[in-house]
Amino acid sequence: MPSAIHLIFSIICATTTPLICLTFYYVFVVPRFNPLQKLAGPSVRTLFGNHLSFVLNPYRSPKAHALFVEKYGRHVRIRGLGPWDVRLLPLDPVSVAHVLKHSTIYEKPWQSRRLITSLIGCGMLAAEGIMHKRQRRVATPAFSIQNLRSIVPVVFSKGNEFQAKWYEILDSSEDASKGVEIDVCHWISRATFDVIGLAGFDYHFNAIQNESDELFHAYKEMFEIAVSQCDGIRTVVGIHIPLFNELFPDERTKTIKRCQGVIQRVAGRLIQQKKSRIMEGEKTGAGYSGKDLLTLLIKSNLATDLPPDQRISDEDILHNINTFMFAGSDTTSLALTWTLLLLAKHPESQHRLRTELLEVMPSTPVSRLTTEEIESLYNAVSNLPYLNDVARESLRLIPPVHSSLRVATQDDDIPTSYPVHLRDGTTSDQKCIRVSKGSFVHVPVEAFNLDKEMWGQDAWDFNPDRWVNLPEAASALPGLFSNLLTFSAGPRSCIGMRFSMIEMKVFLYILLTNFVFCETKKEIFKANVVLTRPYVVGQYKAGSQCPLLVKRYTGEDC
Repeated sequence: MPSAIHLIFSIICATTTPLICLTFYYVFVVPRFNPLQKLAGPSVRTLFGNHLSFVLNPYRSPKAHALFVEKYGRHVRIRGLGPWDVRLLPLDPVSVAHVLKHSTIYEKPWQSRRLITSLIGCGMLAAEGIMHKRQRRVATPAFSIQNLRSIVPVVFSKGNEFQAKWYEILDSSEDASKGVEIDVCHWISRATFDVIGLAGFDYHFNAIQNESDELFHAYKEMFEIAVSQCDGIRTVVGIHIPLFNELFPDERTKTIKRCQGVIQRVAGRLIQQKKSRIMEGEKTGAGYSGKDLLTLLIKSNLATDLPPDQRISDEDILHNINTFMFAGSDTTSLALTWTLLLLAKHPESQHRLRTELLEVMPSTPVSRLTTEEIESLYNAVSNLPYLNDVARESLRLIPPVHSSLRVATQDDDIPTSYPVHLRDGTTSDQKCIRVSKGSFVHVPVEAFNLDKEMWGQDAWDFNPDRWVNLPEAASALPGLFSNLLTFSAGPRSCIGMRFSMIEMKVFLYILLTNFVFCETKKEIFKANVVLTRPYVVGQYKAGSQCPLLVKRYTGEDC
């Protein structure tokens, strides 16, 4: 018997010792030779301490980024999850532009892609390499300026319905003249879901009227409950050990599976129906005139000039529709919510913007305008200077995507435009930083948008007038939209940027010409939960909320 125990013990030691040694080597030895270790950066107090809270928490990150630049320069070494996770935090626009431009060298980490894929599938948010290039090529025609013009009447129609619904809420109140407290985050989310439902795949969620639609519920639950109310530790375990969630599913895992089942069934059926109509139209020569993104996506995928090996599957189409639903509703609704909160905090800006919007308001109600008249109205609205400045300032000050993460797929030299501060206290004039394969690069979207050296000493303040005469440093910043990283930059920049701006401007026009927004006594704070979301102090478990006092505009402001 003792010999058997000794044998078992020997086998266990023989199998575990190499694993322990290998783990020790990669956790403690390999990081010591990482070239990023030469850079200056904040220390950690414990063996497994990290700096993630400093760079991910919107409450702390602005001060942390400013302090890092002051103490360590613009190329900062930070620690991620543990001793093995040495990261680069670049606050140099040339360095970040290089990372975002070379998307095949700097990809989203497999951990991020696995999390995204587990929720909405491998669409453009999660795909990399050839697959991303193929999906983007097929989807690009749907987001052309010409095709996006067709969604303008849809957004105005839903905006009018939204206005009528809020009139109904206010009219049912006993004292609407003092304003009614409305959770604008919740309601704007319902409105943007309706827009993306119609513009995305010609589907009526009717979310403004009620929240009973099965598909709406599935998307809403998955985005809100499964994402914004997730358990951080369990999520990390689930990413690295997917079988864990299969064996020990919690309420979040069950919710995701149930919602995915509904989406697969209902949205999958819509794709097949749409595909059949398009193919039938081609056979008969009658064509199919649908202008929604799904129709345009399928037509682009079936185009005769597209080689068969460049086409995407029906499953990929579904995954990208899920991606459009997430990116087209959640991010835009949050951007609008933050804009209304900022305008409520700055009534003088709200009054000034409303005055500008009223100047282009037609004498005929929008609901009675022809398609051509609506397009003409949108052209006038979209070119209003102060509206543009307010939208840009809101997107600068509170970008829905707080930051992003990339991993080097090969050794690379990242160019620099600022002196590099080293760990030993010296400063180097080197023109690049060596990054090893597998190293993470933290792309601080918010940090660039709030950098006082770039935007001026009032960079943390809401000041739409800054856009009249931007500082030279801000004008040189990378970004798809107005020198901002809010919509990212490079080959993986946001394909739906124009779509989002149409929604923002139309909804701001309709809401501000009909309603006045004032602050309540409830304090709102920002939390980075996948996206930067508003929460009421003391009510985090209740989910995203942004209550404002809303009343009809009758010629008077707050």
